[in-house]
Amino acid sequence: MTFGPPTMIASDVDGTLIVGDDAISPRTVDSLVRARAAGVELIPSTGRPPRWVPPITEQLAGTPAAVRFAVCANGAIVYDVLADRILHAAELDTDVLETLRDICMQAVPGAGLAAERAGTSAHDAATSSFVATAGYQHAWLNPDHVEVSDSRLVEAPAVKLLARKPGMSSREMAAAVAPLVGDLAEVTFSIDTGLIELSVPGVHKAAGLTWLLANTDVDGGASIAFGDMANDVEMLRWASHGVAMGNGDPLALAAADEVTGSAADDGIAHVLDRWF
Repeated sequence: MTFGPPTMIASDVDGTLIVGDDAISPRTVDSLVRARAAGVELIPSTGRPPRWVPPITEQLAGTPAAVRFAVCANGAIVYDVLADRILHAAELDTDVLETLRDICMQAVPGAGLAAERAGTSAHDAATSSFVATAGYQHAWLNPDHVEVSDSRLVEAPAVKLLARKPGMSSREMAAAVAPLVGDLAEVTFSIDTGLIELSVPGVHKAAGLTWLLANTDVDGGASIAFGDMANDVEMLRWASHGVAMGNGDPLALAAADEVTGSAADDGIAHVLDRWF
């Protein structure tokens, strides 16, 4: 069945909308501006927390493609970008977090653990947004966590529990942890360099987008989604038309209706150029 044009664009960020340096390419910006002029808006849908979204959305601020909403933390958070307000947060409670912490420590000995918490805004001073145990090695170059004990890690609800083990692939970690977790949490990964992310059962990017469409005026009647990793699979299947990036994880490629070029090759723009 022929698809298009879309009424909404849901896009993963890292490895899909951008490559490495947080910059959206000029060609992709142009395609998003043309789409927004036709009434089609972009919803960044990312594993990033809200505080890491502004470097992306600010590139579109002041253009017709300015971003209103973002789905963050793999769907656990829906964020109002313009108002800097968290609209929705699906949180793991402390008892579940404690169990998940123990499972990760058992299944992946030596892994560092971290918890991502939701406040009321991207930089809520009343909330320690990202806490981690001693020795946790950040997968990115912006180590913004507060170091805490194993017990304090799980003393407050969190939208994600993260386990990090450099030298082990994320796929291997997920395979070790998921059977023990069962239906206690979703287990996924957004990079394959030793980082897995656990969230509330049934919470993923598709769930966050579903909440957004039910509670705002965004028109998702004909949605197109772009993604490249395991944490994009549900979104790619949920969308009216799912597009995987050419250099994506095999799980994303298998879930998509179509495969485009890589982010470095402006894969999103190549698809949107059909209609805008």
